[in-house]
Amino acid sequence: MRRYLPDTFTILLLATVLLASVLPIHGEATEWFGLATKVAVGMVFFLHGARLSRDVVIAGILHWRLHLTILASTFVLFPLIGLAIGFVPDSILPQSLYTGILFLCVLPSTVQSSIAFTSMAGGNVPAAICSASASNIFGMFLTPLLVGLLFSAGGHGTVTLDAVKQILLQLLAPFVIGQMLQPVIGNWIRARKGLLAPVDRGSILMVVYLAFSQAVTSGLWQTFSLTDLGVLVVIEIVMLALVLAVTMYGSRLLGFDKADEIAITFCGSKKSLASGVPMASAIFAGQNIGAIVLPVMLFHQIQLMACAVIAQRYAARKAAASAMPVPAQP
Repeated sequence: MRRYLPDTFTILLLATVLLASVLPIHGEATEWFGLATKVAVGMVFFLHGARLSRDVVIAGILHWRLHLTILASTFVLFPLIGLAIGFVPDSILPQSLYTGILFLCVLPSTVQSSIAFTSMAGGNVPAAICSASASNIFGMFLTPLLVGLLFSAGGHGTVTLDAVKQILLQLLAPFVIGQMLQPVIGNWIRARKGLLAPVDRGSILMVVYLAFSQAVTSGLWQTFSLTDLGVLVVIEIVMLALVLAVTMYGSRLLGFDKADEIAITFCGSKKSLASGVPMASAIFAGQNIGAIVLPVMLFHQIQLMACAVIAQRYAARKAAASAMPVPAQP
C-alpha cells in the first residue's frame, strides 16, 4: 500500500498550502519573500545546467526518433487534449481551473522522476536523461509560446514580452551559466546528488507558499467547492490515462524496442512541477496564480502514483522473462 500513499514532498506541499491558508504572507514581506524565491529558483536552474553532462547530451541526440516522439507527446498531444477539455461547460469545470489545466498541458516533462521510473522499469536510461533534460530546455521557449498561442486563441489571456523576459532572466540565464561552468564544477555537483534536491524542492515550496498566500487573500477557497476539486481530479486522471495509453501503444506501433518504449512512456506522460510553478509565477505575474498552480500540484501526485505502479509491472515482467529457462539447442 505504500506506493499509493503520498511521498514526503507531497505532504510538504499540502502543509505549505495549509500554512498559506492559515497564515498567508502579505504586505512588504511579500516583496522580500518574492525576491528570495526568485533567487532560489535561479539557483535550481543553475545547478541543473552545471550538472548536465555534455557527453550525455551528445549521445542522446543521436536517438532523434525517440526524442521527437517524446517531445511530440509533451508539446503536441497534451495541448490538443487541453484544447478538447475546453469543451467541458463552465458549470462543470470552472474557467479558472481550466486555465490551470491548459497551462499544465504546455509544461515540459519532469527530469528526476522520469529518469527514476525509467531506471526502475528497466528502460533506456541514457535516452530518458537526454529527453527529459531536452524537454525542460525547449520548454523555456515552447511553454511561453504555446501559452501565447492557446490562451489568446481561447480568450484566456496571452503571454507578454515582459513574461518572456522574466523566464529568460530567471530560468534560462542561470541554466546557460551553469552549462558554461559545467566543465569546471560539473563533476563536483554530480558527486553530491543530495545538493540539488533541497534547493529544488525548497524553491517549489517557496513559490507555492507565495502563490497560495496571494490566492487565499483573494478568496481562493471561497471560489471553488469540493465538487469542483473532484471534477478536476477526475479530468486529470482521464488525461493521464489517455497519454499513457498513447505513448505506450504508440511506441510499439512505431517499432521501438521495450527499453525505448519504457522511456517514451514515462518521459512523454509527465509534467514538471519544478518548472511549472516558477514559469507560472513569471508568465502570470501580477495575477492570482493559485488556481493555475493547483492543477499542476494535483497532477504531480497523480502521475507519481500511476507511474510507480506501471514501473513495478514493467520490472516484474522483465524479471519473469529473465527467469524463464532458455530452450535447449537441438
